[in-house]
Amino acid sequence: MLARLARFLHRRRVAVLVTSLVLLVGAVVYGGGVASQLTTGGFEDPAAESSRAAAELEDRFGTGDTNLVVLVTAADGGTVDDPAVAAAAGEVLAALEAEPEVEGIVSYWSLGNAPPLRSGDGSQALALGRILGDEGAVDEAVVGIVERYTIDDGPIRVGIGGEAAVFAEVGETIESDLVRAELIALPITLLLLVLIFGSLVAAGLPLGVGIVSVLGTFAVLQLVNSFTDVSVYALNLTTALGLGLAIDYSLFIVSRFREELHHGWSQEDALARTLQTAGRTVLFSGLTVAVSLAALLVFPLAFLRSFAWAGMAVVALAAIGSIIVLPAALAVLGPRIDRFALRRPEQRTAAELEQGFWHRLAMSVMRRPVRYALGVLAFLLLLGAPFLHVQFGLSDDRVLPEHAASRQVQDDIRANFSTREAGALEVVALGVDPVADAAGVDAFALALSAVDGVARVDAATGIYQDGALALPAEAAPELTDRFVGDGDTWFSVVPAVEPLSPEGEAVVHDVRALDAPFDVLVAGPSAELVDAKDSLFSRIPLALGIIAVVTFVVMFLLVGSILVPLKAIVLNLLSLTATFGAMVWIFQDGNLADLLGFTPTGTLEITMPILMFCIAFGLSMDYEVFLLSRIKEEHDRTGDNERSVAAGIERTGRIITAAALLLGVVFLAFATSDIAFIKMFGLGLALAVFMDATLVRGLLVPAFMRLAGEANWWAPGPLRRLYERLGLAEKELDDEFPPVGYDGGGPVGDGFAGVEPVGSGTVGGR
Repeated sequence: MLARLARFLHRRRVAVLVTSLVLLVGAVVYGGGVASQLTTGGFEDPAAESSRAAAELEDRFGTGDTNLVVLVTAADGGTVDDPAVAAAAGEVLAALEAEPEVEGIVSYWSLGNAPPLRSGDGSQALALGRILGDEGAVDEAVVGIVERYTIDDGPIRVGIGGEAAVFAEVGETIESDLVRAELIALPITLLLLVLIFGSLVAAGLPLGVGIVSVLGTFAVLQLVNSFTDVSVYALNLTTALGLGLAIDYSLFIVSRFREELHHGWSQEDALARTLQTAGRTVLFSGLTVAVSLAALLVFPLAFLRSFAWAGMAVVALAAIGSIIVLPAALAVLGPRIDRFALRRPEQRTAAELEQGFWHRLAMSVMRRPVRYALGVLAFLLLLGAPFLHVQFGLSDDRVLPEHAASRQVQDDIRANFSTREAGALEVVALGVDPVADAAGVDAFALALSAVDGVARVDAATGIYQDGALALPAEAAPELTDRFVGDGDTWFSVVPAVEPLSPEGEAVVHDVRALDAPFDVLVAGPSAELVDAKDSLFSRIPLALGIIAVVTFVVMFLLVGSILVPLKAIVLNLLSLTATFGAMVWIFQDGNLADLLGFTPTGTLEITMPILMFCIAFGLSMDYEVFLLSRIKEEHDRTGDNERSVAAGIERTGRIITAAALLLGVVFLAFATSDIAFIKMFGLGLALAVFMDATLVRGLLVPAFMRLAGEANWWAPGPLRRLYERLGLAEKELDDEFPPVGYDGGGPVGDGFAGVEPVGSGTVGGR
């Protein structure tokens, strides 16, 4: 099938390239503005209690989480009680409340100089409100509000903070980070490709496929965004994975095509043989990566589902570009692919291949497999040990750099105010009339205010602190009237602890555990964190099961063995455990924080390990497919386990190393982001790729395959027969006889993989 495709592409190469160019232009026109259409939210489960409570607040009371915080600072050493300061603040807040997108502004001054809204030294005061609309409307509105109401002269200074301002700034920062990462990754990648291929033309082809994959995925995300929310953060994955995988796959295709040409095959035959070998492996490799990313669809958070859509699209386009667009370009170029060569492709004899670095390393490992296996396992487990004390959280303003405007506002609030007004829990009681059941409302408010970690409770019946009524409703109607609905009521529970922290979670658990006299729903930032953990952790077994089962099936169909797929899965898990341990040590514990430029919060963003696992596992299996298919091929030819392992590692050593280096460079470019969790994303995936391409492939694979011996290739009779009928092993190549003038001996065109002479019955260049 792939051979027929190759011959079709050879005949219709110009038409295929022109069609691809037209589609690319259409993708750019349709998806070019996708970044402005995507959401910065998507971190909550729509079915969770906190989400349902927030929806009820919106529907029945027209309110919800406070997403707008205004910090007013008295200039020149004054206090917020000075008449000039109060007057200036009143003018600014009146104008802000008149904005059509803003509602419910309450402030220190409008609430009768409420102490919780005043800083300890009296120099600062808060105003709280809400920007209306969905996430897109909020993001758009807050940009103008920040621009118009940030003031740095006169009797007051005004800063805008809150969730809306923070995540709008996060989105803007990510857009600029994306451009910077591309400006870093593209030239370095092109330089490395030139050094690897030794030819400007050959080096440009993988980069071109990467750009096509990325731009095509932007169009796909624009389409997906028309029927479901897509996170703006998915663009980072699109660029990183699109460039990385397209270059990865193209390396295999281009190098194999050059080898076949150097062996003397005609241009059309070389293309057919390339797709039958490297092209087939690219398809199966893409399938394993896509399955790992598709597992993210089991999670209800739009943030993670966005990465599934982006990942599946970019993997598919990278594979399609590599086996359709790239072969058409190769058919046009033919031998001209080596034009502007800086050096001739290296030619190595079969004897020289056995003296190569990777061959010698594999043989050294297999002479002492237990020593190497135990040493590497101990190292990986040591790296992974910090993961045992991992703490998960949600992102807040501290993912921004310290110089970010909204981050500075939130830092001031953390340092100078005793309560977390913008992080209040909303406890909704439906069907409870606060007038008719004032006694029940009062009793529950008293109980809420006595919960450890609660600073204050505002209710329809008054203001409560430390298990006592501090201010009755009739003394502050402007503060309590908002809790009276049409037969419903709600409570505002202001924490004295950081909302997105273990202490904040404890407050939620204690509030939900209270014996309320009526049914209640709890919303708010801390409740969202608790619900996000429950939602994600409950679905992790399903996601892992999908990845493990599908990966095992694909690997079995590829190699016909039970043990080899199990070994691949276990070793990849060990490698990822080490990666996650390193991420805890760096980003949770704060080691290297000054060097890398981020603020540790004592937690990891809860979605990041899940996302990184699915991506890194897929990439690890990507390399495993290339390696094991080559080892399997050698074993089928020789029947010698040790020789097959050493030959397979040597013949894939250069190209996998090159692919890992290029992919690592792309991920490291994203580690330059000013957003902490994007920095962790880039650094963590780069570490995972490098460890897999070195420790796992170079040391653990030969050690474990030597220890297992011929059991590597065993399968029960029924499964063996199934493999013989359905297996994905490569069939006989077209034109198996060597080209005229080729005697089957002499040098072997390496081009990274070092294939055997054509006609020997082997397949190389994976």
